[in-house]
Amino acid sequence: MPRYDPPIEDAAQHAHDAAEARGERGYMDPRSGLFVMTAGSLAARGTCCGSGCRHCPYPAEEQAASGRPRLRRPEP
Repeated sequence: MPRYDPPIEDAAQHAHDAAEARGERGYMDPRSGLFVMTAGSLAARGTCCGSGCRHCPYPAEEQAASGRPRLRRPEP
């Protein structure tokens, strides 16, 4: 089954980009209030953790090998 990534909301993408520009490891998601790691901080780890991180910088093959869960596309 192909991987499905839900779209990232504009506000979350803006928060991510601002955190990256400041060199921060992550940001607080504007909708949920949860801490989300930036692509830069995930890349600094060196390997994919397989948790399905929102900004994972690793290719799909590496994510799958690390055990990343596959999401089903929502029914229309």
